[in-house]
Amino acid sequence: MLTLDKIYHAAFVLKKVARKTDLIKATKLSDHCELYLKTENLQETGSFKLRGAYYKISQLSEEEKQHGILACSAGNHAQGVAMAATQSGIKSLICMPDGAPISKVEATKQLGAEVRLVKGAYDDAYATALQLQEETGATFIHPFDDDEVIAGQGTIGLEILDQLESPDAVVVPIGGGGLISGVAYAIKHLNPKVKVYGVQAAGSASMIASQQEGAPITLDQADTFADGIAVKHPGDLTYRLVSEYVDGIVTVTEDEIATAILALLEKQKVIAEGAGAVSVAAVLFHKLPIQGKKVVCIVSGGNIDVNILSRVITRGLVTSGRNTTLTIALADKPGQLQEVSEIIARCGANVVSVHHDRGDVNMAINSCFLKLGLETRDKAQIEQIKEELTRAGFHLVSERV
Repeated sequence: MLTLDKIYHAAFVLKKVARKTDLIKATKLSDHCELYLKTENLQETGSFKLRGAYYKISQLSEEEKQHGILACSAGNHAQGVAMAATQSGIKSLICMPDGAPISKVEATKQLGAEVRLVKGAYDDAYATALQLQEETGATFIHPFDDDEVIAGQGTIGLEILDQLESPDAVVVPIGGGGLISGVAYAIKHLNPKVKVYGVQAAGSASMIASQQEGAPITLDQADTFADGIAVKHPGDLTYRLVSEYVDGIVTVTEDEIATAILALLEKQKVIAEGAGAVSVAAVLFHKLPIQGKKVVCIVSGGNIDVNILSRVITRGLVTSGRNTTLTIALADKPGQLQEVSEIIARCGANVVSVHHDRGDVNMAINSCFLKLGLETRDKAQIEQIKEELTRAGFHLVSERV
């Protein structure tokens, strides 16, 4: 069973391998609460998962170790298991979804594990891992639904209370529920006044759906780019712990997650993957009752593929009003482009792309569509540009927002 003593024991065992990650004040991210970031993205494997994986493996019997280790993961648990197993001299095999970021797959291999890619999502990799366990007799290290794994993750709760005096709330990402179960258990036993909130991606909210049904359920699909929390079925153990110790769960959209990643990168110089940024997204978009409170967001991981990061930055720029595309219907005559350019320059925006379209069947023969890509300060500036163009007699056909 999970106990506070077990979490303290995990903290002792992890001293030699897991970093006590910094708790930094994020003054530039929110003006409606006193916000702090628990930077688990700076853990040696790039996420908190090392804690639970290493502690679990450290508690295995010699017989269990001799059979080898088997795990399933979207990427972060894989790296934690691979590192812990290799350091302990144990062979490991990790089943991962075939859509897992290449960077996570390669990092897992480099840490000494054999990787088997499975078609589908995390839950499909989990099913394959269970089948392999029956065939090989290897010891299975569950990514979240295990007392000792949860105890390892709970050490983050101990660190938060040690690093910050009297926090009002701790905001935690939720996939299968291992992280929030451990953190909430530790915090509620040491300081019950602290609120613990969970955050899920809207397209993968299996824990919320389970809470609503009154029992763990399985979603038809887990649709989110935050692969670290794309779990269709929460743990049975974590479901019970969340039900008992967590004060509330909210969801955030893909655009909100992208905006949070961009804000962390630009304002705090912190790189977070989608799963790691959902806690911050919930704060940025006012999803929680934390006005004027002292709040800790756990940034659970930073293992984001650079290709995904590029797309996320673009989406974040669009969502926050830093980038937009305007399509304007023009009379095809000299001087029109110059007049449009002067208006945009007067408003202080920057034109980054220009495209003339004279062949659209929906416009008059003597007209053209002008599509402009703009770098802007915010949504207010975009509205100013649109108003100025309209006042000058130009017809706006569409805007990408």
